[in-house]
Amino acid sequence: MTASVTMSALKDRLRLPLFQAPMFLQSGPDMVIAACRAGIVGTFPSPNARSTEELEVWLQQITRAIDPGIDAPWAINLMMHRSNPRRLDDLQLAAQYEAPLIITALGSPREAVDIAHHYGGRVFADVISPELARKAIDAGADGLVLVCAGAGGHTGQLSPFAFVEEVRRFWHGDLVLGGGIVSGRGIRAAEVMGATYAYMGTRFIATEESLADPRYKDMVVTSSAKDIICTDAISGVPANWLRPSLIQAGYDPDHLPPAKAVNVGDASGDPTRWRDIWSAGQNVGSIDATLPIARLVDQLEQEYQSACDA
Repeated sequence: MTASVTMSALKDRLRLPLFQAPMFLQSGPDMVIAACRAGIVGTFPSPNARSTEELEVWLQQITRAIDPGIDAPWAINLMMHRSNPRRLDDLQLAAQYEAPLIITALGSPREAVDIAHHYGGRVFADVISPELARKAIDAGADGLVLVCAGAGGHTGQLSPFAFVEEVRRFWHGDLVLGGGIVSGRGIRAAEVMGATYAYMGTRFIATEESLADPRYKDMVVTSSAKDIICTDAISGVPANWLRPSLIQAGYDPDHLPPAKAVNVGDASGDPTRWRDIWSAGQNVGSIDATLPIARLVDQLEQEYQSACDA
């Protein structure tokens, strides 16, 4: 169904060293397909499909639309935390459709590694600390996604400068760096710091292919860094949220409730929490328009080449 991707060949298949980061409730088949056709890795979190049956429909749509001989590889993001009751079923579907890349988050990548390696897939583990990076390596991950301070949604707390430097002391494989990257200059900066790829999420919320509510896209375009609030009150895990969306959902951003139990896998139980409270990274102040992904990648490539030339 899809060609396997060796780690050494992955970068050669990309127009830019960039992953369109998976975003809960925002990334779907249209975004993945557009990103891969534009020459970057397209990704989505499996819980965005509301059931395993819908997930299979999405995987059929993606694998039929993407030509592995021409387009960039795609990735499925699996939430491995025990609060996600679908994690193993979704993993089996990822294997059935031979996802070239699996990105694990909020849990060990070990189960995904065992299955992906059987059919030739590769696993990147999303981590927020050097300690978790070591555990992911011990579990057999092929690459690491370092989520740093400033990332949208569930965020890390470390500076990318500190995080990359410490991890590079014990890991020489592929690194994807995320957290506040919004431009081609940022992609190049990630490489200079020692990362192999950049991870860009928030910029893709304001695209035509995003599943985001049009009001959400408008809020991303009109917001700035001062509108970002980091709290564990919404999902039980520290995440960056847009202040205006907290207010419209009935929260007082300056007096948020205590953290809830961790619940990242099933949004159906509290739709207001997930549908109406919108996340974004600290880079929102640099986003000023909603674009089709093809045009956005053109812009990013021009900025990246200018940064390389400089």
